Amino acid sequence: MLDISIIRDNPEKFDDALASRGAEAMSKQLLTLDEARRMAVSQAQELQTKRNETSKQIGRAKAAKDEDLATKLMDEVAKMKDQLQTAEESEREASLALENALAAVPNIPLEDIPVGTDENFNVEIRKVGAPTRIENPKQHFDIGEELGQMDFESAAKMSGSRFVVLQGQLARLERALASFMLDNHTEEFGYTEVVPPALVRDNAVFGTGQLPKFKEDLFRTEEGFWLIPTAEVPLSNLVREQILDAEDLPLRFTAYTPCFRSEAGSAGRDTRGMIRQHQFSKVELVSIVMPEDGADELERMTNCAETILQKLDLPYRVMMLCTGDMGFSARKTYDLEVWLPGQDNYREISSCSLCGDFQSRRMKTRFRHKGDKQTHFAYTLNGSGLAVGRTMVALLENYQDSDGRVYIPSALQPYMGGKTHIEVSA
Repeated sequence: MLDISIIRDNPEKFDDALASRGAEAMSKQLLTLDEARRMAVSQAQELQTKRNETSKQIGRAKAAKDEDLATKLMDEVAKMKDQLQTAEESEREASLALENALAAVPNIPLEDIPVGTDENFNVEIRKVGAPTRIENPKQHFDIGEELGQMDFESAAKMSGSRFVVLQGQLARLERALASFMLDNHTEEFGYTEVVPPALVRDNAVFGTGQLPKFKEDLFRTEEGFWLIPTAEVPLSNLVREQILDAEDLPLRFTAYTPCFRSEAGSAGRDTRGMIRQHQFSKVELVSIVMPEDGADELERMTNCAETILQKLDLPYRVMMLCTGDMGFSARKTYDLEVWLPGQDNYREISSCSLCGDFQSRRMKTRFRHKGDKQTHFAYTLNGSGLAVGRTMVALLENYQDSDGRVYIPSALQPYMGGKTHIEVSA
């Protein structure tokens, strides 16, 4: 959520920033709501001040034994009580109207973000490794089905489209990838491993920006819980409504969880295979930092995700997302795109974002320096480190051979019981 003072101070710049994201100008609407809120606050404060002063006058009148004046003043205070309740209710309504309007406004891109409407305007920062060239490469779903260990048909019978059943060595490969990623992020990069809930309440998904605007992208239970679309939600909310000690920052969390997305609006896209599913697993990274450390932390987090790809020797590129392709809560985002020979293309495998204080305002997450009474909103960052299913896709396509086997990268072999290849089930 944005600070209304930013909009108040420079409404034209705010509208320009929204336009760069493909959103309509909103400064006039928001400032009208802000003015109504400020007037309501002022009226309530004036009434409260008048009531307090009148109460003091009652005391003085009684001290002077002027009962008639005291009675008159008490009648005025009684009337003001009703007026104050009305004014306070108007203040609450005006504040809620402004808050609801601000909740639907996306974050403001940093000034160095390329302006554009979609992924075609993203900018390549670097490319690591040459694209793997394979004669007549197969796509991952063909490889998995021929191995007899990737079953979309059985999944569809029990759950519908966009689900998969993994068996045997591919099931172990998913577990191996998650363990490999977690070990690297905790042991090499100092993240704290967390096992968070996969069901959360409204305030948790509101805090990270999925609600209220993107509820159609989520799954909800009959009891009112939301299935997490990413572990970013519970990991970020670990510091919800807290005042942190500045000396304890940065905080870095990682988790391997199932993730659930309705894939609203993606009809006809990636209908085969594991690229876009309703349920998938991911290792997530979340950082809570002081504002001055936000930019460096984004580079650090991106490097953590890149290291996984480098150790698996998978070709990839780093893209800076343009204004129109960034997520709702992001101010700056790097996407890591891995090379898939079967698609003859790069596809996203990680997205690392700096959110500034956008989420912390929604979660009421602040920090305070030792000896200082003033608090400040923390900066939050999140990233995939990596999407486990998509990493499996990349391994299958980049390490396939003409015999129908898939080579297991050396860094991953200890997690696969020393096996060097995934082969057809016996």
